[in-house]
Amino acid sequence: MIVGVARETAAGERRVALVPDAVKALRADGLELAVETGAGVAAGFPDAAYSAQGAKLVDAAAALGADLVLKVQAPRVREQGLDELAALRAGALLIGFLRPLDDPQGARRLAERNVTAFAMELVPRITRAQAMDALSSQSNLAGYRAVILASVEHPKIFPMMVTAAGTLTAARVLVIGAGVAGLQAIATARRLGAVVEAYDTRPAVREQVESLGGRFVELDLETQDAEGAGGYAKAQSDEFYQRQRDQLAKRVVASDVVITTALVPGARAPLLIEEGAVRAMRPGSVIVDLAAEQGGNCAVAVPGETVEVGGVRVVGAANLASQVATHASQLYSRNLVTLVKHLVKQGELKLDFADEITGGTCLAHAGRIANEAVRLRAEA
Repeated sequence: MIVGVARETAAGERRVALVPDAVKALRADGLELAVETGAGVAAGFPDAAYSAQGAKLVDAAAALGADLVLKVQAPRVREQGLDELAALRAGALLIGFLRPLDDPQGARRLAERNVTAFAMELVPRITRAQAMDALSSQSNLAGYRAVILASVEHPKIFPMMVTAAGTLTAARVLVIGAGVAGLQAIATARRLGAVVEAYDTRPAVREQVESLGGRFVELDLETQDAEGAGGYAKAQSDEFYQRQRDQLAKRVVASDVVITTALVPGARAPLLIEEGAVRAMRPGSVIVDLAAEQGGNCAVAVPGETVEVGGVRVVGAANLASQVATHASQLYSRNLVTLVKHLVKQGELKLDFADEITGGTCLAHAGRIANEAVRLRAEA
């Protein structure tokens, strides 16, 4: 069985699906590795490192034409005109971030191509699948990177500092959303010496926030039904979000830095910060919106751009994990290897769809969309 590793060509994407160290792990299971030339260079892994581990360097067509293709992002049409989806052979297995709920028609195209596809976004959040949870591994890095970006954009230092010339007060950081990215943002901001508070609609995360040294913010809102499947926040009513925005505005205005991370799977990110609140912040304040690509938690955020509104810099963060591509690739590679070892036994594909991980992660199989929620969206 040949495993192909394709080079990522989307703008700004520097990660690679498999790092050289992982080649040895898969070859030990009887798999052959075909890595597209240059696939790991942007992440700091030269071709020679793959060759040294026993991988064969091939062109794009050969990597995409393998029995099992590993990618970071969904198949796309490259600038050179190569259609990655068309290059996949019928009956092949594809694993990657395939945006199933955001792009259900992409799942339909994979099914029509008769590709068996596993979406890393669909890995169930159960103990047995933790080592495969690529959403968490990449969100962790995004939360870290968001704080580092904010520290660069902000004209103040984060820690309190006592000097002969006087005392500098610590920066005040507000993190909205205490999922994986938010918790890492809290931890990173605290390590840099900031005073941190965090808000989440799920009261259950209070203990996690406080364990990292953050202060949990409570709003006068009914949040008993705020947590959905897999620990994600559930979408709420328009009235709820308006009350939330009104109450959060006071916290936003009092902060030097705001990191927003609130997402609802398969839906537009909730709007949490209105333009008026941005303009009421002190000049020099910074907002980093990790939900910018899903519509934004901040009304003025622009995906992939930094805009200034009333002296406040708003960073529309996009693909932050790719900005630390070496470590992001290492973690993602481990997630993939664990899933591949779950699906492949002694060099042969063994798919047990009754298994919670296999059945839950499968997006397309045997010419049809395998995930019911995605199938309903594609048919809508």
